[in-house]
Amino acid sequence: MHLFAEATTKFTLELYRQLRESDNNIFYSPISMMTALAMLQLGAKGNTEKQIEKVLQFNETTKKTTEKSAHCHDEENVHEQFQKLMTQLNKSNDAYDLKAANSIYGAKGFPFVQTFLEDIKEYYQANVESLDFEHAAEESEKKINSWVESQTNGKIKDLFPNGSLNRSTIMVLVNAVYFKGQWNHKFDEKHTTEEKFWLNKNTSKPVQMMKQNIEFNFMFLEDVQAKIVEIPYKGKELSMIVLLPVEINGLKQLEEQLTADKLLEWTRAENMHMTELYLSLPRFKVDEKYDLPIPLEHMGMVDAFDPQKADFSGMSSTQGLVVSKVLHKSFVEVNEEGTEAAAATGVEVSLTSAQIAEDFCCDHPFLFFIIHRKTNSILFFGRISSP
Repeated sequence: MHLFAEATTKFTLELYRQLRESDNNIFYSPISMMTALAMLQLGAKGNTEKQIEKVLQFNETTKKTTEKSAHCHDEENVHEQFQKLMTQLNKSNDAYDLKAANSIYGAKGFPFVQTFLEDIKEYYQANVESLDFEHAAEESEKKINSWVESQTNGKIKDLFPNGSLNRSTIMVLVNAVYFKGQWNHKFDEKHTTEEKFWLNKNTSKPVQMMKQNIEFNFMFLEDVQAKIVEIPYKGKELSMIVLLPVEINGLKQLEEQLTADKLLEWTRAENMHMTELYLSLPRFKVDEKYDLPIPLEHMGMVDAFDPQKADFSGMSSTQGLVVSKVLHKSFVEVNEEGTEAAAATGVEVSLTSAQIAEDFCCDHPFLFFIIHRKTNSILFFGRISSP
């Protein structure tokens, strides 16, 4: 699965490059987006398929796999890896609550290719259902939104805003991810105090700063002048990793030097060392929504959105299938107890070395991500510019 981790990390950072221009907080689930796109890729052919594969970063990754075993069908590897990940993610346990769910809604009477429906169910455990977009677009919208809401414990509401689906909608692909975890060591609320968070060198705002003093996996990154800490959740299968620049306004420089290889290298367990830290982390809550066609086009997925060029003949023999919407909505809350996060992606296809007790104080902009340790897959990725 390390090639899969490589692909998800590359996708995460490619997308981050597209989103980071604003100074706002950022939060999204790369795994949610990739799953929705991989389901779409199952029905794509020709250039459309190749471009989606490129955006998913699997063209490089699968080449390596195919070189190792020439008889292996590369596309199969990708979908099988998603299948494995889905199985891993949906394990229920007492330590945390993590759910990933996929659903496909097709226009009533629309002739989908049978093998496409079978593959979607097999690899993505997706629920496939017909809806009457032509005569009942609003009801269809409500149905999809309420499914997403139920899958994300009520955290993601109205993924498709009123009026976003209409009679030309042929298919909607939806993926939702929900996570709620308790820290392995909870922060004691008695130690939470109001402190300054520096938005830049001259401006600060008051935040509730949580504190604890124990050993964490830690590393000082000399080359990029930043520190990295791993804060495990109960059960230690998932962790939040915080990447904090040394300087108050050092984030831009850190972002420019960030590569997938570096990120994978820094977060390898053997490269971090258990170190006693004075950790200060602000409580925060972030709620974001992204319309993804433009970022995805910039990343190389162009034909899927072009009625003249889109080729989804793997889904249906009907001509003129095109992706008209890719929406992503995400939510995260971090407090003394732990973290609650959710995300959903909807794709609509329509016709047409350590010192003693190191100080790790997150009192200025930082990056964070939630990682599934077994597969090293990044489930959620974010930037806190202003808690």
